[in-house]
Amino acid sequence: MTDCQGRGEDTKQRLIEAAGEVFAQQGFRAATIREICSRAGTHVGAVNYHFGDKEGLYAAVLAYAHTSAMRRYPPDLGLEAGKRDPEARLRAFVRSLLMRMLAEGFPAWHGKLMAFEIAEPTKAFDQLIENAIRPLFIYLRDIVSELLGSSRPAQEREDELTFLCATSIVGQCLHYFTARRVIELLSPEGIDSADIQRLTEHITRFSLGAIKAMRAEGAGRG
Repeated sequence: MTDCQGRGEDTKQRLIEAAGEVFAQQGFRAATIREICSRAGTHVGAVNYHFGDKEGLYAAVLAYAHTSAMRRYPPDLGLEAGKRDPEARLRAFVRSLLMRMLAEGFPAWHGKLMAFEIAEPTKAFDQLIENAIRPLFIYLRDIVSELLGSSRPAQEREDELTFLCATSIVGQCLHYFTARRVIELLSPEGIDSADIQRLTEHITRFSLGAIKAMRAEGAGRG
């Protein structure tokens, strides 16, 4: 890589980091190229040069946030082959999701940006669903399907119970991020990164208990 190419990559990275913070604070529509470039220490033409336009920059920021999160906290958290039973995989998935939202040392704007995009979808929303959210949800549905005793992968059929169970698990995790301020007001201890393991165990045990009860109920009907 030449010095010129290296400087170009550095500029792109600074723009992505600065844009992530601004988009997370203000949303896509309110954010301005001028403020992003000011934070990145670049001239305003740098966005068009490297990303084409504001939408191109936003798409790059979403992709960067997802790739960074998956690299640091993959959904299986690197479980060893012999320890990949469905309960262990569910526990790892829950912990991974909580760490992406609550862990210290991970840029806070990542979770905020995703929350903003879900609340106020842009043109990039469909791409975010297909590239980031759907693959993770299918991964979780397969775990839930196995726990429910299904003989076929969840993505091969439309199973309402599997879908609802998987959605409930994700909802429990998201609650500690989206309602964090409410939780802090209701509980003197609040929520911080030190609570991730405790929350992981609670959500996993709570979900496993519900899934096992539903599986037993289904077996009784059969």
